[in-house]
Amino acid sequence: MSIPNSHQEHQGSSDEPKNDQASASSRRQFLQSAAVVTGASIMSLSTGGVWAAGSDKPEKEEVRVGFIPLTDCASVVMASVLGFDKKYGIKIIPTKESSWASVRDKLANGELDAAHVLYGLIYGVQLGIGGTKKDMAVLMTLNNNGQAITLSKKIAEKGAVDGAGLAKLMQNEKREYTFAQTFPTGTHAMWLYYWLAANGINPLQDAKVITVPPPQMVANMRVGNMDGYCVGEPWNHRAIADGIGITAATTQDIWKDHPEKVLGTTSEFAQKYPNTSRALIAAVLEASRWIDSSLSNKNKMAETIADKSYVNTSVDVINQRILGRYQNGLGKTWDDPNHMKFFNDGAVNFPYLSDGMWFLTQHKRWGLLKTDPDYLAVAKAVNRIDLYKDGATMAKVALPKDLMRSSKLMDGSVWDGKNPAAYAASFKIKA
Repeated sequence: MSIPNSHQEHQGSSDEPKNDQASASSRRQFLQSAAVVTGASIMSLSTGGVWAAGSDKPEKEEVRVGFIPLTDCASVVMASVLGFDKKYGIKIIPTKESSWASVRDKLANGELDAAHVLYGLIYGVQLGIGGTKKDMAVLMTLNNNGQAITLSKKIAEKGAVDGAGLAKLMQNEKREYTFAQTFPTGTHAMWLYYWLAANGINPLQDAKVITVPPPQMVANMRVGNMDGYCVGEPWNHRAIADGIGITAATTQDIWKDHPEKVLGTTSEFAQKYPNTSRALIAAVLEASRWIDSSLSNKNKMAETIADKSYVNTSVDVINQRILGRYQNGLGKTWDDPNHMKFFNDGAVNFPYLSDGMWFLTQHKRWGLLKTDPDYLAVAKAVNRIDLYKDGATMAKVALPKDLMRSSKLMDGSVWDGKNPAAYAASFKIKA
């Protein structure tokens, strides 16, 4: 199988149902009340806060931040809606984008200042795979967990309800099986490949893998363009609600508390506007903490981002999995403590060097990188831990002791960042 070019994205009718009047009305009421509360809280602060004065004043006050219609865009959106940005002397302008290729291009040419973006996309651009080579920066991690692998109801009815069932079906019923991810170097591609390989399926030889923008996944599955896909919420739960797909695995099943989206920008922007970058980090950290601080806040967040301006779906498609309430589409329900997290007492947001390096090991594993890069040097260049520490200090968020972290993945392999080249070469199934 050839890795699809990120420009070659399946175009289907966008799966964007209209919200009912009642939910739209409740969102308007929430937004109005939130504005009142936020205004009152901002008035209690000194103008702009101490970090927005003198030499710390943001160099650029309006910040265009791109996002894709996914649940994990929430911290960027809520930072703007609730006015956390104003506290730090900036105005976040959330900008809805149609595809990750669009986000990549607009970051590179300066149309966007920063973006809610796939971790692996930033690293791909840094090394010139998946697009034009450009020096990039990760300012913070936006979320852990909360993606999933959806299989079509048609193959689920033939026993493909999990990885083992899929492998058995593919062995017994020979044909071309098609799976979709959202960007060739991105997180969803890497989760899909990892999961397939852990179940004995070589994604490069045993299947066809295509690139589809997140909001178009459900529409494409509905018309039979794919047997399965990996994407962020709410587009997995939406397939269940529409009766066309089942959840075969969550990405937290693959790697508990895995890194997912980041707040990304170019190295040029971070160098030119360091105070703006710090303020942006602090504002999004405040929003992240707000989301995770209560079930009520999570529900309010779901009501807000369900709006047409953001994710454009019904609230109930978003709010279940945000609260850890899962259904697999086959009658099984469970509460998952490892659902999508935006803050988790600050543990989510630190841009660990090992997190960035992991994506490089998978790029090498699947042949996107032909040789081993200097994994640690690339991570140190991209992950702006210096700016994150300043932003976290501003927002009074605790910092971890180490720049690396250790995790065990679904196949028993342990990733700790200590020997990335050996780790990348250790997998039985690879390019």
